[in-house]
Amino acid sequence: MALIAPSLLAADFLQLQAACDMLNESEADWFHLDIMDGRFVPNISYGPMLVNFFRKTTTKICDVHLMIEEPERYAEAFKEAGADMLTVHYEACPHLHRNIQQIKSLGMQAGIALNPHTPVELLKDILQDVDMVLLMSVNPGFGGQSFIPHTINKIKRMREMIDEQLLNVKIEIDGGVTLDNAQMIIEAGADILVAGSTVFKAKDPIQTIAALKAI
Repeated sequence: MALIAPSLLAADFLQLQAACDMLNESEADWFHLDIMDGRFVPNISYGPMLVNFFRKTTTKICDVHLMIEEPERYAEAFKEAGADMLTVHYEACPHLHRNIQQIKSLGMQAGIALNPHTPVELLKDILQDVDMVLLMSVNPGFGGQSFIPHTINKIKRMREMIDEQLLNVKIEIDGGVTLDNAQMIIEAGADILVAGSTVFKAKDPIQTIAALKAI
């Protein structure tokens, strides 16, 4: 059964307390928090201050996805804000092993995210050092995009690589996840589904989360 990590980026920011209360009441496993800097991606979201507010509302895992340049400058701030899982982008980290070491030394779990065009094979020599691989199934920066079909092949290959090394590394999928494609994504080998618009634009978000969880 996959973990469900609704993305608060898709919530109504005038009703964030209500969104957090809904997620706490639901079967959602994690809070997925998207950090964008306007440099690595062409959009700006929020920073450690808002993560800290989310942290205060929940005991669920705070899964922080850094879509930013120079993530090493902010890792400590996100730890202090309450991040449990901190994910950095392969494309933003020329010294990736150092980034992962920093995250682990701060007491967080470490994830690596890959953009749609980035081959999963590039992670072969660092897989043993991480807790999660996040595969972007849309181009990062904006919500509401459609799932890129080629991602299914990437999920299958990443699952093979993890199993070949006998590792306990989770695969998270972020972008365009819906009730229609969730089963296909899980069958390919995904462990965690990030769902933004699918949850927060639904007439009944709690029921939608339950439906995703039941797949």
